[in-house]
Amino acid sequence: MESSRFKTRMSEEGLKSTRQRAEILEIFLNSAGHQNLGQIYARVAKTDPKIGYTTVYRTLKLLTRLGFAAQRKFADGETRYEPIPEGAHHDHLICLRCGKIIEFEDDHLESLQNRIARRHGFDIFHHRMELYGYCRQCARKKSSIRRKG
Repeated sequence: MESSRFKTRMSEEGLKSTRQRAEILEIFLNSAGHQNLGQIYARVAKTDPKIGYTTVYRTLKLLTRLGFAAQRKFADGETRYEPIPEGAHHDHLICLRCGKIIEFEDDHLESLQNRIARRHGFDIFHHRMELYGYCRQCARKKSSIRRKG
């Protein structure tokens, strides 16, 4: 499904749908979580060592531009990519201590954002929500350190 949508988008943009781009797309879409360029390249290189680092980088930029990937920079400043399934949206909780990223969806929150936008005559194209704090495990560690000290 995604590969045919990819070919259509490439055609609309007047770009060639190459075998290498299709391989990178397939590997990327079948990866979980938020991966940096090096992690994605390592997975691609296992499948096809002839595909270069620069090709993976350029293809990820293209996938981002075409709406197949989201580029994320969390508190640590490292650029990561995540697949965007068509019509799907989620937000993030990011732990400042261990770096854990929790994805969540909330229809009530999305509805509230849309109502606020309508009230202000604003047409939303894209948005992202990132909430920074401490995950359950790190919050427990933090509070036990305070009690001891």
